Amino acid sequence: MDFIAIYKCLCDRQRLRILNLLRQGPLCVCHLMEILDTDQVKTSKQLRYMKELGMVEAERQAQWMIYRLPEPAHPLLEENLKCLQDCAGEELCFQQDLRRREKVIRRLGKEASACSDVLLGGQKNGCC
Repeated sequence: MDFIAIYKCLCDRQRLRILNLLRQGPLCVCHLMEILDTDQVKTSKQLRYMKELGMVEAERQAQWMIYRLPEPAHPLLEENLKCLQDCAGEELCFQQDLRRREKVIRRLGKEASACSDVLLGGQKNGCC
């Protein structure tokens, strides 16, 4: 993992917001778009960039892409995620994103969807 590239990646608010959301667990691109209130092209571009750096992993579920943090995370990424966690509590947008994420996850618990199996740990059948 190239530490200069990692820090360049971390210098973008949108990517930090995505990482903050994925710290809580995997999400489908469609749910990231909903939570961040952004379009598919912009969201996918950010995710592709982070995937190329090894900061996120992707798994295809039917026509949807589910993104998660790598396990195990590279030590450099892990340390920066801890720092992000500490700082995120002070930034309103990060707090709002996490509340929106909770609403999405609660809704998925009630709806059948193709990606909810992965997001909810196999508790539901059937996204977006």
